[in-house]
Amino acid sequence: QGTILPAPNFNPVMDAQLLGGALQGISCEKDVLIEILTQRCNSQRLMIAEAYRDMYSRDLITDLKENLSHHFKEVMVGLMYPPASYDAHELWHALKGVDTEEKCLIDILASRSNMEIFQMKEAYLMQYNTDLQQDIDSETSGHFRDTLMNLAQGTRMEGYADPSTAAQDAMILWEACQQKTGEHKNMLQMILCNRSHQQLWMVFQEFQNISGQDIVDAINDCYDGYFQELLVAIVLCIRDKPSYFAYRLYNAIHDFGFHNKTVIRILIARSEIDLLNIRQRYKERYGKSLFHDIKHFASGHYESALLAICAGDTEDY
Repeated sequence: QGTILPAPNFNPVMDAQLLGGALQGISCEKDVLIEILTQRCNSQRLMIAEAYRDMYSRDLITDLKENLSHHFKEVMVGLMYPPASYDAHELWHALKGVDTEEKCLIDILASRSNMEIFQMKEAYLMQYNTDLQQDIDSETSGHFRDTLMNLAQGTRMEGYADPSTAAQDAMILWEACQQKTGEHKNMLQMILCNRSHQQLWMVFQEFQNISGQDIVDAINDCYDGYFQELLVAIVLCIRDKPSYFAYRLYNAIHDFGFHNKTVIRILIARSEIDLLNIRQRYKERYGKSLFHDIKHFASGHYESALLAICAGDTEDY
């Protein structure tokens, strides 16, 4: 359900040559970069980078960084990372920047599978020679930190569901929303971070039966800050990941006067996974298409690159 698919009749050598021409001319031909890099899947882009290195003895990412600027550069460079490396790159900057970017940590760690987390941790260690969990430990705090640390273990059960324990888990969650002690918060995050998706579907249903309240509303009523945002993100990603990302994109476009980093990160990370579904949920929920809203807020080659990744139906224009 991605918007970027492998290009047919793919020729990495020819693409590398075109990119070389675009980057090494007097003025950088940005349209050529968009045309090639947004219309090839990630594995094809990596093959282009290899052909580029063979041809010019230069690194394509380095050349993109040197020739481009601002958000357009972030998009083009971001497309060149393998998915796990891109997640690692985003987490590193979120943890090691001037201010910790909690929302970035939430988006990535609440939504990735065990396998994606494992690959991202490996990439993080390779790229930055440091352990992701250690960095989370030193850069965040409190129950927010504990929950991130739990997610970063990537030990969620898979496929297993047991109706008899669902009611017990729901009861523990309900008590955790009533009592809010440290111990209850720990139980709450342990259940949300470690039970399988199938199990949690049943737990959320039981929670509704016991409390008469939706689990998201209960969390919002009882907790606050990034801990609350992270718990809600976990629930929303378990229920419907595309809806979660549609909601995050809408907020990033409308609440912060276009939070570029978030928009870029989600479009690139989901471009080969579920961006079509995200676009659909966005339109259903907010009435306007994602394509329309990006067009309204971004401009120039940056806008063209985002729209090319987003890809739109004719009625979206």
